[in-house]
Amino acid sequence: MMDRWIPVVAGALRGVDGRWLMHKRPLEKHHGGLWEFPGGKVESLETPRNALIRELREELGISIEICHCIPAGFAQEDETSAAEPIVILLYTIASWDGIPAALEGGEVDWFTPDEIADLAKPPLDIALARQLFKKP
Repeated sequence: MMDRWIPVVAGALRGVDGRWLMHKRPLEKHHGGLWEFPGGKVESLETPRNALIRELREELGISIEICHCIPAGFAQEDETSAAEPIVILLYTIASWDGIPAALEGGEVDWFTPDEIADLAKPPLDIALARQLFKKP
């Protein structure tokens, strides 16, 4: 039985040209070199949307209004594979202020859904991309 879990939020930023922003994790981090939807852990007493706004400000240097964070899906680790499995809540975001940049290392770039399908990603981001872009 799962007693504890780690809530994580991620943002799928959609550009006006229909491409989506992905973040390549720094090599020294867990899943280093893999592409992911940017985001991070939800801190105690923080709502998921507020956590996402904070994380994307810290990671990408952008400002987002809470009304622009639209729930899009979630993915979770197998409860038997981790003492505290991760659950990622994904939100789509189509409006923000600023130009996204990789402020905490790694890199960011924009991709079409088909290009994202071909990127090397952590398992939960593979599941999130399939949900978001309706790929089986």
